[in-house]
Formats: sequence, structure tokens, C-alpha cells
Amino acid sequence: MGAVFKFGLTMFKSLAVSWQKNQIRFEKLYTDRHKLVLFVPYIWLLVFFFVPFLMILKISFSKAMIGIPPFSPVFEWFKDDFLRITLNFLGYKTLVNDSFYVSTFVSSLYMAGSSTFICLALGYMMAYGIVRAQQRLRMILLLLVILPFWTSFLIRVYAWMSLLSTQGIINSALSYIGLISEPLALLDNRYAVCVGIVYCYLPFMVLPIYAALEKIDNSLIEAAFDLGCTPWRTFWCITVPLTLSGVVAGCILVFVPSVGEFVIPELLGGPDTLMIGRALWWEFFNNRDWPQACALAVSMVVIFVVPIMFFQWQQQKMEKGF
Repeated sequence: MGAVFKFGLTMFKSLAVSWQKNQIRFEKLYTDRHKLVLFVPYIWLLVFFFVPFLMILKISFSKAMIGIPPFSPVFEWFKDDFLRITLNFLGYKTLVNDSFYVSTFVSSLYMAGSSTFICLALGYMMAYGIVRAQQRLRMILLLLVILPFWTSFLIRVYAWMSLLSTQGIINSALSYIGLISEPLALLDNRYAVCVGIVYCYLPFMVLPIYAALEKIDNSLIEAAFDLGCTPWRTFWCITVPLTLSGVVAGCILVFVPSVGEFVIPELLGGPDTLMIGRALWWEFFNNRDWPQACALAVSMVVIFVVPIMFFQWQQQKMEKGF
């Protein structure tokens, strides 16, 4: 009987040790898979963003020439494994010295900044209204916000062309009412471009702000009211600070693509509407000056995207510190 008990105890200990080892292996495997899942987005950014950016950076230091490809090589291998590196800074000098590119950067910054501000004003009101709506209406209102994405981006911009043209619905309606005697010049100007950007990118502002508003604890607002705060002061002192993360995310999602927008300025803007996207198109396809176009693209990333990335990194660092 004692031998059987010892045998059973030994088997139980071996099973316990085996179970513990398997549990450790499972936890290690789970951790490795978790790290792999987190590593996949970085691989995506490396392959589809960082590597193409390095290629564009290399072309920006080359010299334009007639041929295929239409630029001189930067790295050349000679006999005896001799590598010659030829860097041409003419594209970057042209960006600084030519007033056309300076005006393009200023115009793009103005158009993207004003459009982002309008999207912020409209998007915050829309998100606030959706959050305050009844629960059964929220999904319907969110669906209406996302609904334009079901239609092609190009078709939506073409629709605004028909709306703003001299024979469009807006001019026809104003003329029918008697408010105007001749059609208004609503198309081919900066205002039309601003309207198109606001219309196309407004959902990118609404959704992050809505997500931030939905996370707010209503007891904080009730406590502010109990302490004597007015609704306006409660909004600015409680609601707005708690939704800054959504506001920053929405502004980035609207501002960054608006700076390099090409379709909307090309279709709704006139020849005087200068933006970086149109300048890139002209340099690539009309002038066939790939080094100049790549220098313009690299400068746009450095001037607009890098500061935003640094701001995001600083904000995450401050949040971790708290």
C-alpha cells in the first residue's frame, strides 16, 4: 500500500512539473506571438513608407537628364570595387531661391490650416451632437457620417464641380429665387478647394472627437454643475481638456493629407490655386524633373510631417510620465 502511495505521489509530482513546464512554454509562445503581432505594423511601415522614402531621398540628390530613368545615378560602382557618390543639391537650392515653391508651401499651409480649422469647428459640434443624442439614434448618425466613404472620392469631387459651376444647382437655385442676376464664380478658386477639402475630410475629424467624447465620465460634468459652473464654463474647463487627444488626432488626420492634396485643387481650384500636390504633378509629368519633384516631396515631409510626429512622441512621453 505504501509503495502504491509513493508511486502515485511521484506521478503527481511529475505531472505537476510537466504542467508547469508546458505553462511556461505556452506563456512564452503567447508572448512571442504578441510581439509578432505588434511587430507587423512596423514591418508594414518599413516596407511601404521608409524604403520608398529612402528611394525618393536618393533621387532628390541626383541630376535631371533625358533618358530612362530621367535622372543621373547617385551611386556608381567602378572597377576594383570603387564606389563614387555624386550628390546634387540643386533641387533643394531651387526650393529656397524660387518664389514659386515658397508661395506653394505658404498656400498649401494656408489652405490646409483653414480647412482643418473649419473641420474642427464643424466636427466638434457634430460629434458633440451625436454623443448627446439618444442611444438608438447614435448608430444612425454615425452611419450618416461614414456614408460618403461608400462613394468614390473622385465622384464626390466631381459632384461638387456640378454643384458649384455657373450652370450648377446652387447658381440655378439662387437665380430662380431672384437673389442673383448672373451666375456667381463659385468654382476655380480657393473657396471651392476649401469646401471640397472640408467635405471630404470632415469624417476624419468627427470620429476621433466622438470617441474621446464618449469616454468622458458624466459624473465629472455633474460635479462641475453642482459646484456652480455654468454650461459654457463646464464645456471649456471639463469637456474640451478631456477631448484634446481626439482633437489632436482629428487635426492630424485632416491637416496632413490636405497639405499634399492633388485631386481637389486640380478639379475645384483654378490655375492660381497653388498647392504642393499640383506642383509635384507638374514636376513629375510635365517637366519630367524627377529630382526637383523628389526634393519637393522630401521637404514637405520634413517641414510638415516630422514636427507632427515629434509632437505626438512628446505627448506620449508626457502621458507615460504622468
